[in-house]
Amino acid sequence: MARRPLFNRLAFKIALAVAGSALTFGFISALLSRAFSWQSALFLTVVAGLAAYVAAHALVARRLELARKALREARKRRFDALSTLSHYREEDELDALVYQTYRAGRALQNEIERLERLEDYRREYLGDVSHELRTPIFAVSGFAETLLDGAIEDEEVRRRFVEKIHSNAQRLDALTRDLAEISRIETGELQMSMKSFDLAELMRETTEALELQASDRGISLTVQNPTKPLIVKGDRERLGQVLANLVENAIKYNEPGGRVEMLARPGPNQSVRISVVDDGIGIPTELIPRLTERFYRVDKSRSREQGGTGLGLAIVKHILEAHDTRLQVESKPGYGSTFMFDLKRK
Repeated sequence: MARRPLFNRLAFKIALAVAGSALTFGFISALLSRAFSWQSALFLTVVAGLAAYVAAHALVARRLELARKALREARKRRFDALSTLSHYREEDELDALVYQTYRAGRALQNEIERLERLEDYRREYLGDVSHELRTPIFAVSGFAETLLDGAIEDEEVRRRFVEKIHSNAQRLDALTRDLAEISRIETGELQMSMKSFDLAELMRETTEALELQASDRGISLTVQNPTKPLIVKGDRERLGQVLANLVENAIKYNEPGGRVEMLARPGPNQSVRISVVDDGIGIPTELIPRLTERFYRVDKSRSREQGGTGLGLAIVKHILEAHDTRLQVESKPGYGSTFMFDLKRK
């Protein structure tokens, strides 16, 4: 901040007001008392004016000047000046004004930083979406052009390329569906239908639906849950989506001969803890916090090869948050992973 000027107009106006009052008092005293002369009245006026100026400059103008400069710097998005106001508390009205200036400046700084983070996130998100869409589109275009250039006459090449076109078209379809899904969840358009249902039955259905996929990869898929109904409250369809996503990931990031198990056990505070456990490739500890980021993949080559969109765990995160719970992950490279969350029992 710039150095405070010695002359202050506000302090000068206050001093003039005090000096005028002193001069009036002196003149009246001189008229009423022979002991009080005109010279004394003038001296009193000068002394009172100087004292008022010094007091106003120190007690009033200084703090107002600090607030003014801090606001001017904040308007220019330079917030370092706010640090000089942080120690003010509401000891009097001016201190309260200065402190509220500090709080307003910090609120503005936080909001600007939030908007900048959102803008960075938007740019990154658009770049990721563009990249994810471009890859299968280029692949479909390339295979189609190769067929049109004459490869269509070769039956073996034709079939292989049509299969690749179909695979990339399916990947595009999955990506657009996941993008639409996560957009609807984040904007609140997709409402959860909270009803009581049997979680044990849903777990068995999920396992049965993915048995063929696990078998094709040589993975053993099992489910362990109570034989009695396990009643919880939530959106059955969305929680089924969560379970399917976690089991599919456990299968995808495993090796032939591996094992995937889904189980339910008592959790804290009368809840049930659902876990999906595998003995696959595992995840480095430092990467676990990023798992639910959009388009983030631990093993990019494996995920792309098997058609992953990179949005599955982001969708899982939002669905679980809508159920007042969160995804927990324990993993160690080479030893597998455990994905788990808690649901309240009905």
